Amino acid sequence: LSQASIGDISKTFRAYLIIFPDSEKRLIELAQALFSNRYETVRENLRKRIPSTDLLAMLRSLWEDATAIDEVIPEAALPAFSLETTRDIIRQHIATAFLHLQSEISDVLTRTPSTSNGKLEESQLQTAMETSKVKVLQGCIDLLQEFHHLIDGNTELLVKLRDLVIDWVQEGFQDFFQKLDGHFHMLSGRSKSPSQEMESVQIDKVPTALVLMLAQLCVFIEQTAIPKVTEELASCFSGGGARSYEYGPPFVPGEICRLYRSSGEKFLHHYINMKTQKISKLLNKRFTTPVWIKHKEPREVNMFVDLLLLEFNGVVSEVKQVLPGLIRRHRHSDSTGSTTSSRSNPMREDMLNRSNTHRARSQFLENHLAKLFEQKMEIFTKVEYTQESVISAVLKLCLKSLQEFVRLQTFNRSGFQQIQLDMEFLKTSLKEFVDDEAAISFLLKEVNNAAHERCLDPIPLEPPILDKLISAKLAKIKEQSPNMQ
Repeated sequence: LSQASIGDISKTFRAYLIIFPDSEKRLIELAQALFSNRYETVRENLRKRIPSTDLLAMLRSLWEDATAIDEVIPEAALPAFSLETTRDIIRQHIATAFLHLQSEISDVLTRTPSTSNGKLEESQLQTAMETSKVKVLQGCIDLLQEFHHLIDGNTELLVKLRDLVIDWVQEGFQDFFQKLDGHFHMLSGRSKSPSQEMESVQIDKVPTALVLMLAQLCVFIEQTAIPKVTEELASCFSGGGARSYEYGPPFVPGEICRLYRSSGEKFLHHYINMKTQKISKLLNKRFTTPVWIKHKEPREVNMFVDLLLLEFNGVVSEVKQVLPGLIRRHRHSDSTGSTTSSRSNPMREDMLNRSNTHRARSQFLENHLAKLFEQKMEIFTKVEYTQESVISAVLKLCLKSLQEFVRLQTFNRSGFQQIQLDMEFLKTSLKEFVDDEAAISFLLKEVNNAAHERCLDPIPLEPPILDKLISAKLAKIKEQSPNMQ
């Protein structure tokens, strides 16, 4: 049978039925076995991810053969068997196509480069980000075009299955985007449910850049990919209705958009937390090393500041390649004093005028608490999908951590002056990276105030000395910058 054509088989079956009238049962078994084997061959081909056009060619041929044999042995019910088997095969084909697309997207994301000592080669992440966007959007469009072949035809087989195929495609996209979201959480080291916990990647092995890319990719899927898929489904895959509507519509774009909006926000905050925890741990280790109560007179900016800036530059490098920028506003001088001259810094002048008496200290604490409550709600604002917003959020949390580290120490006069120098230098170095300069200045002042509170003899550095030390540090950085490039 495997060697013969359907025409030859039909003739043979006819002859047997004439010569051996009692052979009908055996011929039915042979016919059913023949088509079961042929359809199994098709199923094996599905594992190779064959195009829809090739699959349809095989299924059409089998359908025509089944109807030809049916004319000889209708009792074998081959058309009904073929229709049922074709339904299963097409549904499997659609599901397999979505699995392959998810795997391709995952492959792109898992190749995301990770930072090394806070540095990335130019455009590495930007290229990976664009590649992942193209893979998602073009992958969906390619599937839609391929699936269109499954309903674009007037053959009896396609007409019978058209409504089912439309429902399967719509259901497929709903299921695909839901599973892709779950896969994103797994890649980020976060599990959406306890049952998935064992499958999650160890969080300390997850590249922070990947988490940031997942956040931005969720925005892209919500704002670009879902609307495009919805438009194409409405244009080419409308109708359906073979599915029981007690389950609701097969594809619900609003539900998928809400899912990715929520996941995007979670990934963005996850990225900020990962970066903050890493930097805070390093800061804590470096900050607790000196014996601050025996600190010598400050000669230069502390090395923990260099560490903070190095790590922070790593954040800037990642964020600038993945997230869109915010148009720079014209910076006005604010109440916290954003000039580089330490002589005109109100914080320093205020501290210089502050005596060491109990009355002055009490007044200082009252002012400190009043300002804290006044500006509390303005410090930690909603994080946006922009470079400046994310950079500011990481920096604010790191400065709050630094403030807590300071509160656990006891300082002599020189230790307090060292913190004063470090915070003033950071104020100069960080203001160009953030969109909320006033909040950063306030937090730097809070670190300084915490050191003041924990100091046995809180007398600040004279402005000329402060200016000289900061200028020396800036000159040293400028001298080293050609070598760093």
